[in-house]
Amino acid sequence: MAEEVKNLLNEYREGRISRRDFIQKAAILTGSLAMANSLLEPLFAPAAYAAQVDPSDPALSSSAVQFAGPASAISGYLTKPKAGGKHPAIVVIHENRGINDHTRDVARRLAKEGYVALAPDYLSRGGGTEKVNPKGEGLSNIRQLAPVKAVMEDTDAALAYLRSLPDVRGDRIGVVGFCWGGEMTFNVATYSRGLRAVVVYYGRSPNPVDLVEKIEAPVLAHYGGEDKGVNGGIAATEAAMKKYNKGYNYKIYPGAQHGFNNDTGGSRYHPEAAKEAWGRTLEYFKKQLQG
Repeated sequence: MAEEVKNLLNEYREGRISRRDFIQKAAILTGSLAMANSLLEPLFAPAAYAAQVDPSDPALSSSAVQFAGPASAISGYLTKPKAGGKHPAIVVIHENRGINDHTRDVARRLAKEGYVALAPDYLSRGGGTEKVNPKGEGLSNIRQLAPVKAVMEDTDAALAYLRSLPDVRGDRIGVVGFCWGGEMTFNVATYSRGLRAVVVYYGRSPNPVDLVEKIEAPVLAHYGGEDKGVNGGIAATEAAMKKYNKGYNYKIYPGAQHGFNNDTGGSRYHPEAAKEAWGRTLEYFKKQLQG
């Protein structure tokens, strides 16, 4: 199928088929209208995004999925090793742009490490990222479009979906989120039961902070040294986590800004901090989920 999609993209680039024809044929090949549209995203981006893991990586099985949610069907992206057996799983919570190629690439990076990775589209209740945010910009009203309660409920639905898959170890599931998704990850940790690992990338803490009493898994957090707005809450968070005897291991990366892990983020991307934080993340997931 990957070769057929590649040929189809070439036909569209060369003007041999219309956008409508491309979408119709790609939807048949991928089984998803949303996935068909997502294939065109790189062509209209200011600069094509070079994924760290090829979407057609032969070692992975990756596809758009849809699963039941409490208020609506939830769309998402599922990627996993083709190797047999059961694997631990990780939910990836996107930034305030909604689900995009970068989010899908992060999920594939985790799949390459042996995890089943699911990236839900938390704008699904409003019709999905493509409808709500067609330009792929940061959404200043993301908290109104996807309130904390809705995100927690939809993440529980994502966890239930993962546990229903035959190749997932239901007792070995974690969650990671970035930017707005980091904040949501911290909140999800206070709500969802059975999590074994929580990784927060430059996300604000739950409000009120005493909600951390409900967290079950140890939290690993990454913060940019120049991210004053988020970092102002670290001291109170650390005190609350200590008060309730919760694991909270964090690092502040000097010179790094908010969003430093996103390699599509222009000047905010900090390759050294991103590399170190990702290494620490993988070590933590290995300890918590693969043991």
